[in-house]
Amino acid sequence: MSESYLRSVALMGTVVTVQVVGHGANLTDQQEREAGVSRALDWFHEAATRCTRFDSGSEVNQLCMRVGEPVPVSDLLFEAVAYALAVAEETDGAFDPTVGARMEARGFNRDYRSGATVRVATDTGTAATYRDVTIDKERRTVTLRTPLVLDLGAVVKGMAIDLAARELEPFHDFAIDAGGDLYLGGRNAAGESWSVGIRNPRDREHVLATLRVRDTAVCTSGDYERPVAGDSGDHHIMDARAGTSATTIASATVIAPSAMVADALSTAAFVLGPVDGLALLQRHGVEGLLVTPTLEQFATPGWLHA
Repeated sequence: MSESYLRSVALMGTVVTVQVVGHGANLTDQQEREAGVSRALDWFHEAATRCTRFDSGSEVNQLCMRVGEPVPVSDLLFEAVAYALAVAEETDGAFDPTVGARMEARGFNRDYRSGATVRVATDTGTAATYRDVTIDKERRTVTLRTPLVLDLGAVVKGMAIDLAARELEPFHDFAIDAGGDLYLGGRNAAGESWSVGIRNPRDREHVLATLRVRDTAVCTSGDYERPVAGDSGDHHIMDARAGTSATTIASATVIAPSAMVADALSTAAFVLGPVDGLALLQRHGVEGLLVTPTLEQFATPGWLHA
């Protein structure tokens, strides 16, 4: 017998669904699962409070108000900034967490809950790059050398998924779905590996591939998720080097042990394109599938066996 507890909540600009599978569960198990899911979802609240630029009172936006001084920050924010900077360095700035001001200028500055406009950028914020941010690992401080707005959207949702997954590890069999970014632990209700469909980026009713996975994260970056209004074809995934939407990829899916890694690398590979993007994934030892706007597919060697 298998009974699952499932809960969905609107968080971080998407719907987060957590499911814990109970094989032969009793009432006590059910109560424990409900409490565990609540603790897991709390991490999404915490990540948003610390790292979202869509809340003027968030820790990251308060950091952006203190230019030129080393600011002690929470462990969660520090790790998000540190990993985002590491990916920026490896991609030579194609992926860059300092694009917040440019994202605001393109209209990505509305709180998903209230619809209110949140503006943090200063007049000089659009000229910043990741090289204008330094961290001190011993003192756990972040220093912004110039006015800028940090956008940690390609890191923080994955981090929240990882923290939630750690909370649910004692249950072994569980799934976390944060707007299509997934962590899948153990087995599904049928006692099998979890099934994941990779969406056709040009036809939401069809999938390009189906994966069978367990104890791993699967994250996808797609140009169809947050398009700019109109017929320009612009969307929310920016090539920071050019200051425009990346156009050579329509979707990038990455399979990795960590959702933060999968989340960030799917965005970075999307921006880099099929050749450099695949090289990035292979350097990190993760599997991925990159799909172009014409639906040409580029996969890492182990993709079909991931």
